[in-house]
Amino acid sequence: MALVVVCLGQLMMVVDMTIVNVALPVIQRDLRFSQSSLTWVVGAYLIAYGSFLLLAGRLGDLLGRKRVFLAGTAIFTVASLACGLADSQLTLIAARFLQGFGGAIATSVILALIATDFPRTDERVKAMGAYMFVVTSGGSLGLLLGGALVANVDWHWIFTVNVPIGIAVLTLGARLIDNRPGTGIRGGIDIAGSALMTLSSMTAVYGIISAANHGWVSAHTLTFLGAAVILGVAFLFYESRIENPILPLRILKVRTLMGASVVRGFLVTGMFGTWVMGSLYVEHVLGYGAWATGLAFLPMTLTVGALSLGATARVMKALGPERTVLAGLSTVVVALLLLSTVGDHTGYFPALFVPFALMGLGMGTAMLPLLTIAMSGVPDQDAGLASGIVNVSMQLAGAIGIAILGTLASDRSESLASGGASALHALTGGYTLAFQIAAGAVIVGIGVSAVVLRMPRERQRAAGSEVAVEV
Repeated sequence: MALVVVCLGQLMMVVDMTIVNVALPVIQRDLRFSQSSLTWVVGAYLIAYGSFLLLAGRLGDLLGRKRVFLAGTAIFTVASLACGLADSQLTLIAARFLQGFGGAIATSVILALIATDFPRTDERVKAMGAYMFVVTSGGSLGLLLGGALVANVDWHWIFTVNVPIGIAVLTLGARLIDNRPGTGIRGGIDIAGSALMTLSSMTAVYGIISAANHGWVSAHTLTFLGAAVILGVAFLFYESRIENPILPLRILKVRTLMGASVVRGFLVTGMFGTWVMGSLYVEHVLGYGAWATGLAFLPMTLTVGALSLGATARVMKALGPERTVLAGLSTVVVALLLLSTVGDHTGYFPALFVPFALMGLGMGTAMLPLLTIAMSGVPDQDAGLASGIVNVSMQLAGAIGIAILGTLASDRSESLASGGASALHALTGGYTLAFQIAAGAVIVGIGVSAVVLRMPRERQRAAGSEVAVEV
């Protein structure tokens, strides 16, 4: 039941990342946003979310993960109500930033809660399967729910619908989640390190998000990304010199965690590329509405859901986590290459149905063993921080991937249009290029996976013995 509670909280926050996209045109008209200022409705959330994940994960280790999860959920719920009541641009943007802050605090410790509450490897695999279903299906659910609410009620409801869910998560979480105390803050909290970490993350995320408007080699983008690098180096140097760092550098030496995070970053580029570029393709080229767009992605969602019922866990037992990752990544590459062949008037079946289903198959196969490998070598006292690193790798990779893919797709479309191509053909050419580049990114992930991913032998032996006992 505790797993259901934390997954419900995760679902609420994942859905919120995509549900807003459907409502942006209505929000723009209602609150009179300009096109440039409208991006802050999404950007404010992403900046706050990406900036506080590591800090919140470490605070979970120190103060107790249940306490941090409930605090983040409470902030997210209150911020959702503020978003729903917003009647001005500034109010909505500020509430979205607060939403991202609460989401970061809550989600930063969810993997740690799962890892510590399910010590048996076979049970942990099943629990992480449920978690991955929530993460990977939440995007499609957000498109469906957003389309239904905007079309039939009002855009404010995409935010206020979170309030009763948040209250339920808080009520049940307080009763059902085990209250494991943190390691404590007897040595004090590393305030300077926390500030440097947060500033570096915030500057990096802002630079990435704004690159789409200013260009990747503009002075604006290079200044912010350069500042983020300088702050990050200063942070690591400071952490290596103090006794009680907010980020113990030993965590960066955990091969399983860092290797799986890198591979996940390349996979997420392909995953987000499919969600975002695929949504834009079916809306702008094929003319799908918001509701139909959400339905178009159902094969992906349903496939991930079917795999989370135990199929991926059984494949992992037969092939091992490393080979399962390679199989999943290879399937994602095939899906993206198929998507890169779509045209201006492509029918849904089988040209879109098959790659969307294959994408779900690849994601559902690869993400669970990546999580298992990532957390397998992490000591329990650092599980919260490791959970934050896992989430940061996903968010930064998604932000960077979408920014790069969006820029290249736009440039390609403009080039085709200037050469005399029709509007639909130019748009299609941009999206198919993005799918090809995303496939290339996942291929790089396959190479990295083959070289660096290794489960600790003692964990593999433990998993095998537990499976034998279970059988």
